[in-house]
Amino acid sequence: MAVPARTCGASRPGPARTARPWPGRGPQPGPGARRSLWLLLPPLLLLPLLAAPGSSAYSFPQQHTMQHWARRLEQEVDGVMRIFGGVQQLREIYKDNRNLFEVQENEPQKLVEKVAGDIESLLDRKVQALKRLADAAENFQKAHRWQDNIKEEDILYYDAKADAELDDPESEDVERGSKASTLRLDFIEDPNFKNKVNYSYTAVQIPTDIYKGSTVILNELNWTEALENVFMENRRQDPTLLWQVFGSATGVTRYYPATPWRAPKKIDLYDVRRRPWYIQGASSPKDMVIIVDVSGSVSGLTLKLMKTSVCEMLDTLSDDDYVNVASFNEKAQPVSCFTHLVQANVRNKKVFKEAVQGMVAKGTTGYKAGFEYAFDQLQNSNITRANCNKMIMMFTDGGEDRVQDVFEKYNWPNRTVRVFTFSVGQHNYDVTPLQWMACANKGYYFEIPSIGAIRINTQEYLDVLGRPMVLAGKEAKQVQWTNVYEDALGLGLVVTGTLPVFNLTQDGPGEKKNQLILGVMGIDVALNDIKRLTPNYTLGANGYVFAIDLNGYVLLHPNLKPQTTNFREPVTLDFLDAELEDENKEEIRRSMIDGNKGHKQIRTLVKSLDERYIDEVIRNYTWVPIRSTNYSLGLVLPPYSTFYLQANLSDQILQVKLPISKLKDFEFLLPSSFESEGHVFIAPREYCKDLNASDNNTEFLKNFIELMEKVTPDSKQCNNFLLHNLILDTGITQQLVERVWRDQDLNTYSLLAVFAATDGGITRVFPNKAAEDWTENPEPFNASFYRRSLDNHGYVFKPPHQDTLLRPLELENDTVGILVSTAVELSLGRRTLRPAVVGVKLDLEAWAEKFKVLASNRTHQDQPQKQCGPSSHCEMDCEVNNEDLLCVLIDDGGFLVLSNQNHQWDQVGRFFSEVDANLMLALYNNSFYTRKESYDYQAACAPQPPGNLGAAPRGVFVPTIADFLNLAWWTSAAAWSLFQQLLYGLIYHSWFQADAAEAEGSPETRESSCVMKQTQYYFGSVNASYNAIIDCGNCSRLFHAQRLTNTNLLFVVAEKPLCSQCEAGRLLQKETHSDGPEQCELVQRPRYRRGPHICFDYNATEDTSDCGRGASFPPSLGVLVSLQLLLLLGLPPRPQPQVQVHASRRL
Repeated sequence: MAVPARTCGASRPGPARTARPWPGRGPQPGPGARRSLWLLLPPLLLLPLLAAPGSSAYSFPQQHTMQHWARRLEQEVDGVMRIFGGVQQLREIYKDNRNLFEVQENEPQKLVEKVAGDIESLLDRKVQALKRLADAAENFQKAHRWQDNIKEEDILYYDAKADAELDDPESEDVERGSKASTLRLDFIEDPNFKNKVNYSYTAVQIPTDIYKGSTVILNELNWTEALENVFMENRRQDPTLLWQVFGSATGVTRYYPATPWRAPKKIDLYDVRRRPWYIQGASSPKDMVIIVDVSGSVSGLTLKLMKTSVCEMLDTLSDDDYVNVASFNEKAQPVSCFTHLVQANVRNKKVFKEAVQGMVAKGTTGYKAGFEYAFDQLQNSNITRANCNKMIMMFTDGGEDRVQDVFEKYNWPNRTVRVFTFSVGQHNYDVTPLQWMACANKGYYFEIPSIGAIRINTQEYLDVLGRPMVLAGKEAKQVQWTNVYEDALGLGLVVTGTLPVFNLTQDGPGEKKNQLILGVMGIDVALNDIKRLTPNYTLGANGYVFAIDLNGYVLLHPNLKPQTTNFREPVTLDFLDAELEDENKEEIRRSMIDGNKGHKQIRTLVKSLDERYIDEVIRNYTWVPIRSTNYSLGLVLPPYSTFYLQANLSDQILQVKLPISKLKDFEFLLPSSFESEGHVFIAPREYCKDLNASDNNTEFLKNFIELMEKVTPDSKQCNNFLLHNLILDTGITQQLVERVWRDQDLNTYSLLAVFAATDGGITRVFPNKAAEDWTENPEPFNASFYRRSLDNHGYVFKPPHQDTLLRPLELENDTVGILVSTAVELSLGRRTLRPAVVGVKLDLEAWAEKFKVLASNRTHQDQPQKQCGPSSHCEMDCEVNNEDLLCVLIDDGGFLVLSNQNHQWDQVGRFFSEVDANLMLALYNNSFYTRKESYDYQAACAPQPPGNLGAAPRGVFVPTIADFLNLAWWTSAAAWSLFQQLLYGLIYHSWFQADAAEAEGSPETRESSCVMKQTQYYFGSVNASYNAIIDCGNCSRLFHAQRLTNTNLLFVVAEKPLCSQCEAGRLLQKETHSDGPEQCELVQRPRYRRGPHICFDYNATEDTSDCGRGASFPPSLGVLVSLQLLLLLGLPPRPQPQVQVHASRRL
């Protein structure tokens, strides 16, 4: 019985069956393709299809035949692993050396409580230093006598940007000749700061757009100089302190120890008042509604100023704040898809910024519509929000209506909502109504006549919000810890403890208390310092510690690895994005945010280290709060990591005070032993303080050996746990060579190498020459094969990784191999652990040939192939009929491992959909595979190519010849505005779009943070042998699929496709660029969070009389004339100094 040969256009014989409904995942077929759905045919129904009496041809193999082939494959793999893997022998070796190690237990509750206590102690030391600094600063400022006539030459300080400015011949200070007595310092390299520092001085950074010679700034420099001694005393008491910083409300930053400022390639936009840590410390959380006037009078330049102002305003908000943005004319409507207040996180703010650019001016001004919309937003109690400061920020070009009736209805008499008004652009409207709105609602009135006023005036509102904090006094003096963010001075990822500093002066005897915030004091803690308090290697390769804050963002997590960082934004990775989200983890996250203790064992999904595979695993989660902080600490342990080995070499070795190099088993680390004992890679761990690290493992081993010639076993500079376990595992793996590997002929079984890797940090590869092609990570805990083997029972196949963009594998000299590994489970009494992984490396070409024989009708390779005569019928097999029959082994991630098609050998390691899209889709739709999609929010992407920037933006005023000839124009506001536009055009991309990366001159100009969509496949629910037909009309295909027992392989036999009319949609596995999940949908189901425990938004004694009176900087006729001459001559304009300090900043 046989299936007749197929041709395109010939129909397949056999009974037709009704197609089952589409399963609702994967590429969806169109209406005309419904006949191409998958038909499931049980084995008995397949028989008539496969047999026709009297025919003489090969038939598709029967199910029992393919099951027989599968058993042969399973037996071959198991036999090789039993002979060469040495699992049983390694168990015996451990037991034979039982006197050399002890079995220790990880007790999750005790562990997590100890680590939480250690972190609490670390942070508490920083808190005490913060309090000393804040108290000292308030006292110094209170004792300071304001000097109206202070001069630059009266102040001596180290200007952190002076060195960069001196190196720049076009620098403002070099040209003017700075009058300030700037110190020139010497610096020494300090590895703790990853920088050159000077411990005898502080450094001062002043924003580019603030004139450092102003009276306000000079007085600020004068009184803050006294902080230098307090900084140094803090360091004397706690030498582990890193940056100590005072960020002043005037924009001055004084930090210790002194180090040169990291000069950007372009204009430096750093302003401490816009840093996340400063904003968090300077005010309580905010609920903000921004309303923008888009009536017809708001056009051209004014509208562009408003758009930029809104974007800058959004940058003053943190993840503790909530915001919405609306535009209004006769009616008000949200600018984006957000219909209510949403968390001011990075992704939501991005949506707002993009939406704001689409605003169009038309209609008439209707303040009532705008304010009613804003108050309704703030009164909505059915949503998550900050529930602290409430405010409305209105941007307009002016109007007459005061909308008093709206305020009476919604806000008076309690005035719980502050109103801030911004008069934007050059106009002659009466601003009195705008001033009245702000003053009548405890807010402030600002003017933004040109782009130069945007940055300063969109952040000054923080001074107003700080008033209740100052008036609350000691009650408000509470340390807050920030989200993770990138340190601007190169320290890497840090968190900062912040404490507000208040103005304690009074205007006179009996006068009201000053209500200005002086600034924020901050002390950095590097994440690496916190990580050092967590257990490293006792938790095993898949155990770890993590910590989250009240927003659910991770402070510690092994998956917190941002590829690129923008120091303007915090690093906000949610715990549910750091791991694969499920209901159990949501519950754990909520409990941690609420500050509870807990323990839970869950079955969950984890990604492999190389992000190609998904494993279903069991994990034990244990968590406790970190007292006196907003953080909570968690511990994750697999069941097999409950116990671990600790080498105990003291009885035999440590009594001899000799260098470690003289110890037993150390000789097997020496390269001279590699030829006979196999090559040894040692994990690049911090075994000793003086050990020089190296990315080259050969060099690292050399450094290690040289140090061991000098170090005794009980040396205080070494980590005895790591060192002794390394020596123990060196000896144990050498005994494996001696008992198993050395006397075996690897070529007989077509093996390129055998190997063993251990928790102790040893990876031994035999024979030595195989190490030349060994590409796995020398740190077993960072090797994907090692971690996956621990999480999976049986043999884990790992084909070589191939990117579709790279050229196919080169099979020359048999150097391409397939790893097969398995964990060694050791039972000692009632304690079970997995201290090692062993495996083999298969020769790809040889095993591909062996695969064809095992999946054929031959019993061994030397047996002649069975011939099928014209009058007989035979079943096809994977060897004889490889032109008609496709036979493959695919791993649990959907990657090709072996094929009977020689032309597919160079595609081993590729996702199978790239090899045979039609068949892979059939496997997916028949539930052999399940798909998991997730998003990587820490990826780095190449920057988008810039658009055409040659033309000036529409709406920018361009003076005419008549204007140039009119003296009145030269002194007009329009000319002054043009000057500021040109000045800030150097800062803002395309004049009105702030390009932070470019302006800061940081590495982000090459790469920027982006979102990548990841898709992984893993085995579905089908475990049994399975026959099916890919129903494609005249081009249908039979296939059989079966899981191989005790492996991560799927054995698939299918007819080769003869037609192309049935090309199915291709499943994608490759990581792709994405905008992430739809934000408009996500905000409808926000993740659980809690805001800070404290809120200061009201004080009955607050003086609201200072509410803004509007002021502008008078233009200088000389400056404007010079500017226009430069423009006429075609010379580039050079920025002029400005004093961007509010009048109330006189201290």
